[in-house]
Amino acid sequence: MRYAQRLKVDLREVERDAVHYRSRASDAQGRAFPVLIVNTSAKGLMARCEAELVEGDRLRIALPAAGNVEAEVRWSLGGRIGVEFTEVIALPVYYEMLAALIRG
Repeated sequence: MRYAQRLKVDLREVERDAVHYRSRASDAQGRAFPVLIVNTSAKGLMARCEAELVEGDRLRIALPAAGNVEAEVRWSLGGRIGVEFTEVIALPVYYEMLAALIRG
């Protein structure tokens, strides 16, 4: 991985919570695909998926407690994506979501 790409991946406004949760996402055309959520915060998440996504793609991701959350792909690299939620998840909902993600 080039240094500039690594920097883009590693610099975040907030820390992420590690999880391992299988979910579903859909793109702007409504095509659904599986995702494995690897880490998350109230502002976004990183997931593994086989869908061909690029920076700027819009998604809806199914999350426990939070429902279908709208997000934008911020980066895509080697089967991994980083997304930023369109709206920050309120902390009480986020903690409920996180507990469900950890339970799997």
